[in-house]
Amino acid sequence: MARKKKQLGEILVEWGVITTAGVDEALQHARKEGLRIGEALVSLSLADEEDVTKALATQFDLEYVDLERQVVVPDLMEAIPPDIIRRHLVLPIAREGNQLKVIITDPLDLETLDMLRFRLNAEIECALASRTRLRDFIERFVGSDVSIDETVHQLERDIVSDVNSDVESKVEVDTEGAPVIRLVSMLITEAVNLRASDIHIEPMSNRIRVRYRIDGVCRERDNIPKRMQGSVINRIKIMSGVDLAEKRLPTDGRITMTVGGAEVDFRVSFIPGYHGESVVLRILRPESARIGIAGLGFGDDDHEKFDRIIKRPNGIFLVTGPTGSGKTTTLYAALNELNRPDRKIITAEDPIEYNFTGINQCQVNEVTGLTFAAILRSMLRQAPNIILVGEIRDLEVAEVAIQAALTGHLVFSTLHTNDAPSALTRLIDIGVKPFLAASSIQAVLAQRLIRVICGECKEVDPSPDMKLLRVLGFSEDELQNATVYRGAGCAACGGSGYRGRLGIFELMEMNHALAELAIKRAPLSEMRREARASGMRTLLEDGRRKIFGGITTPEELVRITQVSELVMD
Repeated sequence: MARKKKQLGEILVEWGVITTAGVDEALQHARKEGLRIGEALVSLSLADEEDVTKALATQFDLEYVDLERQVVVPDLMEAIPPDIIRRHLVLPIAREGNQLKVIITDPLDLETLDMLRFRLNAEIECALASRTRLRDFIERFVGSDVSIDETVHQLERDIVSDVNSDVESKVEVDTEGAPVIRLVSMLITEAVNLRASDIHIEPMSNRIRVRYRIDGVCRERDNIPKRMQGSVINRIKIMSGVDLAEKRLPTDGRITMTVGGAEVDFRVSFIPGYHGESVVLRILRPESARIGIAGLGFGDDDHEKFDRIIKRPNGIFLVTGPTGSGKTTTLYAALNELNRPDRKIITAEDPIEYNFTGINQCQVNEVTGLTFAAILRSMLRQAPNIILVGEIRDLEVAEVAIQAALTGHLVFSTLHTNDAPSALTRLIDIGVKPFLAASSIQAVLAQRLIRVICGECKEVDPSPDMKLLRVLGFSEDELQNATVYRGAGCAACGGSGYRGRLGIFELMEMNHALAELAIKRAPLSEMRREARASGMRTLLEDGRRKIFGGITTPEELVRITQVSELVMD
């Protein structure tokens, strides 16, 4: 007698994912809404989509594929037409003779399986993946790489090689089917799916170079032919609301697009260059500004200190570091923590990158005279509790910020210095009186962003570079007991061995000793020694902890850390 197949709910109850009461609730919801029980469980948040998919695979005796953790190389895409892959969410992954193995999302979709057998004249073996992860995978590999190349080839055929740039700009861009529209949309979608932070489109003498900045490192994509330059740049100008005729001056715009079901904003910058206008699209993801303080990468002690300092009623909190070191994200995380109905928060930003509910955000506009200093003075008449100034650029802004701090406001801002103690000397150098700087600043946080070892291919490094570790300041005892990790490289990280970034931090809290040194205009080296004696951990020391914690690699820390910090006492 054939063994009775277990129900989906029974399997999940056995695994401890849900309770019997949860199954009953899901069955009632499924009958009411016309859903399957698996869809009802996910809809009611009683079970995760991956757990439901695993249970379905067990129920139908199929292989379960986790497309975020298992390496699936999309080499067989040509086995099934792209329109069928997208429409029916099927993914070919292996072929042996006349048998084709495909990933599907619904084991009961017999109509699609019969259609594949008929269209491909092959036996179909099935594996199961969740709908969300399979759709994301297909969007990344079918919706971008293959189609982008096809679109480039089509554009090459459509645009005559000897037309000038003025005629190029007249290539049809008024219908969704126009190849140039598809090309630009696909480039943007691909960059978002690859977790890029910027898209760089750079005209060169004989081609257009396209690069994506992923985890802080630029990766080059295939080039676009030079003759498409005018069409591509004009299309981006139309999308970002920039004047097509203006090609001699730098211009800025903004794009909002729906990618993968979510709205994504892009800040666009055009700069004239020798071979044509260079374009950079900065990808602004709202979730990156709302990761929370815990997700920044602080150690437990620095996290506790940071949390305590930002809740003080007044004073200045400075975040320092070079461009792209995550200063804005850190400040937004602090504001998000402090954003409560009983507090009034006002910001002056250039530009406003993310919108926050409950925070009054002002955009700097130098042309109309709406400078940081002007906004800051107006802010004080609005009776705020907390003020964010995007950047202290000159003495005027610094003096107004200090005045606000001394009159009972908590002020957040950024400064461009290499380390935390340098912030005090920088303020004094631009003209701030030493006693004002010393009395108004509560703390200075210097930071950098380091790439994190990919969790999918992380492994112990069998032969770490001992010379490099010594340069980073590891003692002989530490080297004897050290376990260093690396990323071997996989599909999840694009072969780089890294996926995502975290901060390394240097948090200097002001005290009487540091204030006295600032008032005396003591040398920077003396202030740094006092800060370390007072408990400040340097960027390098925090980086060393993250190496031993298996978060990053020695090579990455050397790449990010300044040489002056490597030889620092």
